[in-house]
Amino acid sequence: MLPIRAFCSESAEYQWTEQSRLVDVNHFGAGFTLTRPVEVGRLIQLTIPLPQQLRCFDHAKPTYTVWSLVRHAAAIPRAPHQDSTLFRVGVAFVGKSPPHSYEEDPTVRYELLPIKVGQNSMWKVGERQLANRRRETRLIIPLEVFVETLGENGNPSMQENTVTETISSLGACIPTSLNVGVGRVLKVSSRSDRVSTFGAIRSRKVAPDGIARLGLEFIGERWPLQRD
Repeated sequence: MLPIRAFCSESAEYQWTEQSRLVDVNHFGAGFTLTRPVEVGRLIQLTIPLPQQLRCFDHAKPTYTVWSLVRHAAAIPRAPHQDSTLFRVGVAFVGKSPPHSYEEDPTVRYELLPIKVGQNSMWKVGERQLANRRRETRLIIPLEVFVETLGENGNPSMQENTVTETISSLGACIPTSLNVGVGRVLKVSSRSDRVSTFGAIRSRKVAPDGIARLGLEFIGERWPLQRD
């Protein structure tokens, strides 16, 4: 399996880089594993010592650096001897340079545009149209949660205990003292509910009490509010 270097600007202030290996690859995209989740619709930059016959540009360079759109990402069931969770990621190759909108805001999410694809062409992307209305009403439920940011190799970095102000199966609003911005991915856990998932920060607002509130959208499993 070929080695790869994955780079992601998770927010305007935070970037991460991770080394991994390809699981599969062709002219149009690749599959690999990461130690952290990454959102579908995100652009990440991959650097790969890819064979020339699979490239669309930079055929003479020792490595192939290509911007790629995350098409799917899912946790791999953990083996008994495994200490941490791995995530299987699939991407589509979209070009040598990112769109101008990405350079202005790296948190923008994209989708593939319908085009006729040939052997020497690449996928095109457009900004994803996001719904203005929330898909599910959030409930006013004070639930104690443990929040962690992800650092090098997906390991916990900053940590905080807090309480949800509102929550649904798709997202939550939480007060925080963490210095994190829109776009960051957090691990959110509840000991009482025995739940652990990931949430992307969609909004950050400082309330009149001076405390920041984060609007999270869960990108792992839904939060199980209804129990048997």
